[in-house]
Amino acid sequence: MSTRGGIAAATGTEALTTELPVGRSTGWWGMVMFVATEATLFACLLGSYFYLRFQHGGSWPPGDISKPKLLVPLVMTGVLLPSSLPVVWAEHGIRKGQRWRLRAGLAATLVMGATFLILQASEYADKLREFTITTNAYGSLFFVITGFHGLHVLVGLTMISWLLAASLRGGSFGAHRHDRVRNAAIYWHFVDVVWAAILFTIYLSPRL
Repeated sequence: MSTRGGIAAATGTEALTTELPVGRSTGWWGMVMFVATEATLFACLLGSYFYLRFQHGGSWPPGDISKPKLLVPLVMTGVLLPSSLPVVWAEHGIRKGQRWRLRAGLAATLVMGATFLILQASEYADKLREFTITTNAYGSLFFVITGFHGLHVLVGLTMISWLLAASLRGGSFGAHRHDRVRNAAIYWHFVDVVWAAILFTIYLSPRL
């Protein structure tokens, strides 16, 4: 190949618009650092929950608040935790250039995440008849921890919605341009793992 031909190949449209998978991208590192920061915040919240519980010393939840019901939280768990699987399927699909898998996987995760938030809203409506965020320490911890997580689910759904909209309108995706999908997947997996910790802390530990 001549020198002129090599330069043309290296600076052509196809070469300049292809992201070669060399090492970890800046976006990947940014998402990992963001997730680590948010994980620290959740760890502090959950640690505060156990600290106040053990400092209280009596029955928990305190006052006239009954122990958390498990039916709705377990249904929420059954909806949210498996929602990571379509994201993985979508990410692997776009790595192979299969845009239809990206769309189907993101759509499935979007529906499951939205269902989780609907169930959480229904649970809040039930809880608010019994206690509020200002009732006592337990009420504050319950609504702050679960509400903070719900906000993160909403942020994750916003990311997924944006990716789905971009894929439907023919955005730049392909076997070598999947960083945005991978970063959104990292965030969504984090949201799922945090919910597992919240399920144990808020709903299961008072029964132990």
